[in-house]
Amino acid sequence: MTIDDLKADFELLEDWEDRYRHVIELGRGLAPYPEDKRDAAHKVMGCASQVWLTSDVSGPSSDPVLTFTGDSDALIVKGLIAIALIIYSGKPAREILSIDAGALLRELGLSEHLTQQRSNGFASMIARIKSNALAALQASSDEGIAGR
Repeated sequence: MTIDDLKADFELLEDWEDRYRHVIELGRGLAPYPEDKRDAAHKVMGCASQVWLTSDVSGPSSDPVLTFTGDSDALIVKGLIAIALIIYSGKPAREILSIDAGALLRELGLSEHLTQQRSNGFASMIARIKSNALAALQASSDEGIAGR
């Protein structure tokens, strides 16, 4: 699913309850999360629910591509993770750093219906994703310096 697919889905949903159910369905569609990654290193701090995120780096070292997996113990949060993965997973690190997920949530009509805790948790997930992208870029930069 792409960001455009997500926008099209939400345009068809007229009320908040339908959108809420769709977010939960997106979460149910997440790939299984590896049990060995349910640890402190992969836990996202700042979320009211339990949230874990992993990232794999591939592609050219000049602009590595990050692929994310995630999970939560709360259904709505799993849906928010699914949205974050649609927005960011499989994209180059530089693009990840330039995307404003908050603007997309507002465009989808979700931001005004999320509790402050959920909004803060989503922001924490995005901060972790962007931190991983920045770390991947810095690692590729360090490799370039070491190779000289």
